[in-house]
Amino acid sequence: MTTIFFATDIHGSDICWSKFLNAGKFYGADQLILGGDMTGKAVVPFVHQGGSNYRITLLEQVFDTTNNDELQDIVKRVRSRGYYPYMTNPDEIAELEKNPERVSGIFLAEVLKVVQQWMDLADKKLEGTDMKLYCCPGNDDMDEVDEIVRASRSVVLAEGQVTILKSGHEMIASGWSNRTPWDTHREEDEDQLKVRYEAMTSQLKDPHNAIFNIHVPPYKSQLDEAPELDKDLRPILAGNALKPVGSTALREAIENAQPLLGLHGHIHEGRGVSRIGKTLCVNPGSMYEQGTLLGAIVKLGRKKVEDYVLTTG
Repeated sequence: MTTIFFATDIHGSDICWSKFLNAGKFYGADQLILGGDMTGKAVVPFVHQGGSNYRITLLEQVFDTTNNDELQDIVKRVRSRGYYPYMTNPDEIAELEKNPERVSGIFLAEVLKVVQQWMDLADKKLEGTDMKLYCCPGNDDMDEVDEIVRASRSVVLAEGQVTILKSGHEMIASGWSNRTPWDTHREEDEDQLKVRYEAMTSQLKDPHNAIFNIHVPPYKSQLDEAPELDKDLRPILAGNALKPVGSTALREAIENAQPLLGLHGHIHEGRGVSRIGKTLCVNPGSMYEQGTLLGAIVKLGRKKVEDYVLTTG
């Protein structure tokens, strides 16, 4: 029997990444799988006011630091929420307001810097252990992330591959999603997703014993219910009107192949488990902004899921 710990959608949170790296030992898992959306969503300017003084606006609250301890404390808070601190000054802020392309360049540089730090930490923590870590960037993750992950000594970039886990199970993986209202980095039409999935499933030797590590959940799986949005991308009925937004191509692929296990994310509020035929599908959800790592422990036998539990830590 083998035990997998799966988490997803940690969106740049340092504390969630650290917890994830420790989860194998903590939960007695021998394989770690990280679903898509590793990276954060925003840069937070730390505007220098002179001396040790910085002004920071975080979630519409203004913070003024007067010494290095206060500065480091707010840096840690920003990173725990998955945002990227950027040290700047009033002159540069004025310049950036006129040059949005430069803002994008700063964001990319900060994202990649943290991804490199994460890979370095994984290499340090997992060196000399038997722990395997499989990673698959998601629709919110830039293409440039892949190269950094691929260079890691301890993290396996699983995107688009049939990977043989050390338990012997075959795993297909993809962070691409169906279309979203936000036009993210890795999304495409359902017919393109179908081709993507078929390219991997056609290589499986034992589909019924395989794992589908696919970032987007299958359509109408109860793991894909998200707040319905109006034309201005605001939640209808204060977020109480839900609709399924998962992939129809993925649902078809699961129905046809009937793999052992589906590991999904993408919809942070879609935490739960469901079955499509004989396939157990899991979405552990995400609470990265609170620094809470949601996950799933799955115990796999040779031909069946022996046990599973959703975790909060």
